Amino acid sequence: MIPLITSIFAVTLRAGTSLVYATVGEIYTENSGILNLGVEGMMMMSAVTGFATAFYTESVWLGFLVGMLVGGLLGALHAFLSVTMRANQVVSGLSITLFGTGLASFLGQRIGPAANNFNLAGLTGPRLTAQPIAGLVNIPILGAMFSQDFLTYAAYIFVPLAWYYLYKTRNGLNLRAVGENPITSVAMGIDVVKTRYIYTIVGGMLVGLGGAHLSLSYTPGWTENLTGGRGWIVIALVIFAMWNPARAVLGAILFGGINAIQFRLQAIGTTIPSSFLNMLPYLMTVIILVLMTIWESFKKRVGAPAALAVPYMREDK
Repeated sequence: MIPLITSIFAVTLRAGTSLVYATVGEIYTENSGILNLGVEGMMMMSAVTGFATAFYTESVWLGFLVGMLVGGLLGALHAFLSVTMRANQVVSGLSITLFGTGLASFLGQRIGPAANNFNLAGLTGPRLTAQPIAGLVNIPILGAMFSQDFLTYAAYIFVPLAWYYLYKTRNGLNLRAVGENPITSVAMGIDVVKTRYIYTIVGGMLVGLGGAHLSLSYTPGWTENLTGGRGWIVIALVIFAMWNPARAVLGAILFGGINAIQFRLQAIGTTIPSSFLNMLPYLMTVIILVLMTIWESFKKRVGAPAALAVPYMREDK
């Protein structure tokens, strides 16, 4: 029984890694007052370009770098439309999702199964492999934490640092001030436009890192619809986390755990239809999100940044 739990926990952490980075990135973006619904398209583009780069250069780290750069470029595009052009942020984000998923599908035809004579296994390339830590990996259940790849290990440190930066530093205070009241922030000497640009781009890079992790570690290679809607799960997890990086981990583990369990059920040949099992992680995420929102509303703690999705105009008084 313990080996089974350990195995499920290990898969849970691997599945949740990409969600952790993407969710924290979206939390930073939304705390600046910018709503980004383009996460799905950004993850798709980062996944396909990251894998393509790693495949042709044989460098997995260059693949991650390119994936982050693509995410950052799409984040910059969203910032330009939302901050400079003052476009509707919902429309801008959805446009990036449509653009990103469509372009990723087109590019993927040249490096995915179709490029390999429709071999469903697709092409293979460099991947980020697990690096077990001797001694620690043998600990029952918790040993799963020490049989991961480098980015999962990095997430153990990244999340506390992201929380500390947001809540315990002056820059983090300025970021949250911009998301709550940009007019007051200007009076405090904070450059609202610069702040929103920076954190929308940084958030995009972290989303890109999450997308690249999917194609270079969790499910190495490229297949159509590789992200499987994880971009939308990220947006839900931001609400679940109440815009707090520390709570984002819980949401990522929740989704990853249900995902791992449904894979295990399919592997043992359960009579439950596979289509229902594939839907289960998303269904449970939505149900738990609704329950958590209701619970937090009773505690009077629900609330997005006050200026979220509200364009900032210098002439406002």
